[in-house]
Amino acid sequence: MSTGRSDAPRSGRVLRGLLPRLRPHGVLIGGSLGALLMEVALRLLEPWPLKFVFDRVLVPQRNPGPSWPWLGSLDAGTVVVLAAVAVVAITGARAGFAYLSTVGFAMVGNRVTTDLRNELYRHLQCLSLSFHSRARAGDLVVRVISDVGLLQDVAGTALLPLVGSLLVLVGMVAVMFWFQWQLALLALAVVPFFLLSSARLGKRIKEASRKQRKREGAMAANAAESLTAVRNVQALSLGDHFFTAFSSESKRGLREGVKAKRLSAALERSVDVIIAVATGLVLWQGAGLVMRGALTPGDLLVFLSYLKGAFKPAQDFAKYTGRIAKAAAAGERVLQTLGEEVAVKEAVGAVPAPRFAGNIEFRNATFGYEPDRVSLRDVSFSVSAGSRVVVLGPSGSGKTTLMSLLLRLYDPQEGQVLIDGQDIRRFTLASLRGQFSVVLQDSLLFATSIRDNIAYGAAGAAPDDIEAAARLANAHEFIEGIPGGYEALVGERGVTLSAGQRQRLAIARAAVRNAPILVLDEPTTGLDAANERAVVEALDRVSRGRTTFLVTHDCRHVSAADLIIYVDPDAGVQAGPHRELLERNTHYAAAYRLHAGSLVQRA
Repeated sequence: MSTGRSDAPRSGRVLRGLLPRLRPHGVLIGGSLGALLMEVALRLLEPWPLKFVFDRVLVPQRNPGPSWPWLGSLDAGTVVVLAAVAVVAITGARAGFAYLSTVGFAMVGNRVTTDLRNELYRHLQCLSLSFHSRARAGDLVVRVISDVGLLQDVAGTALLPLVGSLLVLVGMVAVMFWFQWQLALLALAVVPFFLLSSARLGKRIKEASRKQRKREGAMAANAAESLTAVRNVQALSLGDHFFTAFSSESKRGLREGVKAKRLSAALERSVDVIIAVATGLVLWQGAGLVMRGALTPGDLLVFLSYLKGAFKPAQDFAKYTGRIAKAAAAGERVLQTLGEEVAVKEAVGAVPAPRFAGNIEFRNATFGYEPDRVSLRDVSFSVSAGSRVVVLGPSGSGKTTLMSLLLRLYDPQEGQVLIDGQDIRRFTLASLRGQFSVVLQDSLLFATSIRDNIAYGAAGAAPDDIEAAARLANAHEFIEGIPGGYEALVGERGVTLSAGQRQRLAIARAAVRNAPILVLDEPTTGLDAANERAVVEALDRVSRGRTTFLVTHDCRHVSAADLIIYVDPDAGVQAGPHRELLERNTHYAAAYRLHAGSLVQRA
């Protein structure tokens, strides 16, 4: 998921991506910026009390200067007192405005990054299954949590201080030219060396930081993959394999991190030397001007103070280059994910779906995961409300894809899918999918209570409804036998329960939803005989009165089906009643006879 684009414009792309998200916070940004400007103005005043003490008390000047004639009438003690009070007042006021600007910008940063994280998480939920099949879950989690968090942290500790320093730079350079333009030019003569050093080392720092961020994403993906499937990892003795992969990425990340730190340290020290050269030149030339009477000692002191403040952005830039580069890489990863196209979108003017009766029609639907690879071609069939439909076919033929089109997890490239005579694309996604109950082969349970896992099927389900659904799914008895009953906590992905228990909870979740359409995708695969009987009995009760699709490899279920849909990778989709398909001598007929023959041989 990485891009091959150059590093140079990366920060600009991130800033352009974040700017629209700053607009809703314009008032807070304006207030914080105003406080920052006041802080800058007061910072420009800070050296002046020291100048007055130096020029009027410590090294009195014959010519007090035309700008401050009133000082001549004050005695030395009064000047010192006023200067001391001014230092406290100016510094105190500056600290107050600095506090306001820091808190204000921190609030902006927190709000923007919180909105960004929510937007990213929501966007990931809306992206197609094709995207998620290519992406690695651990890396996506890093983007949602760590990358956005890094942006938030760097915005508060690096970017905002740099903005303040740049404003100080503008003000102090202006005052330096007003004070003594020759000294100002001399001080700025070292700027090309700073730019050259920053360009040479900054690019390498950015590249190292980008690679380090990429390694961290890969490490998270490896860790998530192995920990999610830890049972299989241990059973297959793959621990060393995954550890080697993780350790390898960790070592590469360490090398890139050390490289970035080393380059950042080199840049900081280079900047320190450049600033020292500028300070030495100004001190040498300024001292000469003071001795010739062109400057007062206080003027030189103020000028050197401004010089130090003017170069603070350079020092900050060198100090924060690595962190900003890492944040830029993180921001680009976030914006790259947000830029992923949502394949299934709600149509403009989409309306909430009414309660469906359950009449289903596929009309000349064609779909392929890739433009040049069609999975289902010109599929057409109709299902009456309340019918039981068995979907059969070889592995990989497109059975689950067919159900995904019905749920609108994908949209067909051609043709339509209709419910009750209406194209499903005219309905909002939430109202459409809310009228399906789904039970999968590997039903996912969440790390919460049994009651909550069932209630996920219908928001706000009452306790009586949850218990009724559990009874319907043959789950109430085993739930009552678990310590804690309905309040017992289920391990992550339901690992504390058996496969049959997980399936019956999934059926209860489908039952409490009370949806008019039920999709069952291999719900009994991998179950022993006792659990299979319990699950089949529960499914039979739950499916009554609903349009039901049963995706299966088992031809034993066709006897109770009103309609058979046979998906063949070569012959396409064949639909019809069991007897009709046998009489037409279809591919389904051949598959059914083969299954029946194997049963006879086993008997």
